[in-house]
Amino acid sequence: MGIKITGTGSYIPKGIEKNEDFHQHEFLNTDGSKINHPNEVIVEKFKAITGIVERRYADNQLVASDIGFLAAQKAIDDANINPETIDYIICAHNFGDVKANTIQSDILPCLASRIKHRLRIKNPKCVAYDILFGCPGWVEGVIQAQAYIKAGMAKRCLVVGAETLSRVVDKHDRDSMIYSDGAGASIVEATEDDGGILAHESASFTYDEAYYLFFGNSNNKDLCPDTRYIKMHGRKIYEFALTNVAQAMKDCLEKSGVDVSEVKKVLIHQANEKMDEAIIKRFYRLFKAKAPEGIMPMSIHKLGNSSVATVPTLFDLIRNNKLEDHQINKGDVIIFASVGAGMHINAVVYRY
Repeated sequence: MGIKITGTGSYIPKGIEKNEDFHQHEFLNTDGSKINHPNEVIVEKFKAITGIVERRYADNQLVASDIGFLAAQKAIDDANINPETIDYIICAHNFGDVKANTIQSDILPCLASRIKHRLRIKNPKCVAYDILFGCPGWVEGVIQAQAYIKAGMAKRCLVVGAETLSRVVDKHDRDSMIYSDGAGASIVEATEDDGGILAHESASFTYDEAYYLFFGNSNNKDLCPDTRYIKMHGRKIYEFALTNVAQAMKDCLEKSGVDVSEVKKVLIHQANEKMDEAIIKRFYRLFKAKAPEGIMPMSIHKLGNSSVATVPTLFDLIRNNKLEDHQINKGDVIIFASVGAGMHINAVVYRY
């Protein structure tokens, strides 16, 4: 028996926010002082580091559970299954449903319940719950689905990652240009095929690292001091990810028994192009090898960082031949890896 992803789906919002759209923003330092550079220079430097040219924002009438439902429906159709046969729906997110132009998060009921409701699944034994695990949430959801199946508690699970980060950003913070909206979903189930999930690795670093990502005040000190926005210590995250994600990928690959030369693609959380490139180089250096050309597909240039949605969306794009110069064939070994708030990291070695 193998535990495989038999269907995928994604929702990529139609709204495009280009880098030039930030030229009119008022970017401020954390102490509220003005930044002594023109916005054009700030944006160009941002692009050089992150690789982001544009990002996607959801339409105002949609919230995270809506786009999660749309991705989930596509995954169900792709797997060609009866949704009533799903045993678990696991929805990864960070901020719940945040309506456009509001500041309040809504997670009652949980997003997984809302998605199940929208799918019109009647079966009460289909258990729906949310997972808060930072950006690695979808990967962790896949790991949990595998555990349920291995334990005999489930045969088929739906794992969704959905987020609307554009609604929790501080527009006076340069980091706001990183974040975007999106959703990805997958059906994970037991099959008679070989392959599927070969090994996984997860870890939570909280002793010193818990608040590398946090909710904080706007850089604009004239705004309400009781309103919070997503904030991060970028340099600390970069240094943390470089060491720990590469090591988690190495440990996971060694658990799987697969040689590094067999790895065809590494689908890593789309957080920052330079950071991801550095992680890949470090990973291969741990095996005294050089990273092969084209090993790491990237979607961040056009889609930005949609947190839990980046990895499943990237996987769905490649499976459907929608990412230029990247294909996955039967038998190929893939590594999924992510890092995010917590600080959490994880990795999965998967034979397609």
